[in-house]
Amino acid sequence: MALRREPHVLVVGGSDSSGGAGIARDIETISSIGVRTCLAVTALTVQTHEAVMEIHPSQPDLVADQMCAALQANKVAAIKIGMLATAEIVVAIAGVLRENPQVPAVLDPVLASSSGRGLLEAGAIAAMRRDLMPLCCLVTPNLLELALLVGAEPPADESDAVRLGRKLLAAGVPGLLIKGGHASGPRSTDILLRSDQEPIRFDAPRLVASMRGTGCMLASAIAAHLAKAKPLEDSVREGKRLVLAMFKKNAADRPNL
Repeated sequence: MALRREPHVLVVGGSDSSGGAGIARDIETISSIGVRTCLAVTALTVQTHEAVMEIHPSQPDLVADQMCAALQANKVAAIKIGMLATAEIVVAIAGVLRENPQVPAVLDPVLASSSGRGLLEAGAIAAMRRDLMPLCCLVTPNLLELALLVGAEPPADESDAVRLGRKLLAAGVPGLLIKGGHASGPRSTDILLRSDQEPIRFDAPRLVASMRGTGCMLASAIAAHLAKAKPLEDSVREGKRLVLAMFKKNAADRPNL
């Protein structure tokens, strides 16, 4: 079948019954870039745009089997990883990545929902840092997630964020995109860190609006451009442009919010 020869992004993550984040947002974003998707569902959730009511993690073996089936069925050119729920799922996914080192993986380390509900059990952060992050070409934490991954206080400024990010690079993470959306000031700056290069800053105006699923969108867009064989820096730049455009559209559609 021709389908099998088209580049796919394998989306590994949890469902969101509201459609505002999770695999629904991933598929929407990747499809808008003209890349096909295949899936491995890590958890089923019951949630609205305001709250997460229930989380039902998948069995780790089932997650790994879904990934292996997708990789067998399609030309998977990139992997996007989101909600992981448990340490056992983290370890299972890492096992599949070790067997497929030629496929670049982008990890959005989803630790909590927008409403504050934890989406990764506390003990799984260490497993993510030790077993999974070194296998991903890019990890995309916001400032709060960066602090939790390092085990430190949230960074006070940009230089502090870079300092914390370098700790993760020293621990074996190949690349970090530190998202500046939770910072203050008129500009929002994301910082791409790699151990062998100087930091690269992606600067954009800070918009007075809110939108769920922006982290999902950015990581998915980066993975989609990697699947189209674009270099990492270009993939990040194109992903940022897409998210900014969607953010502006959302703000225009909801002018009173």
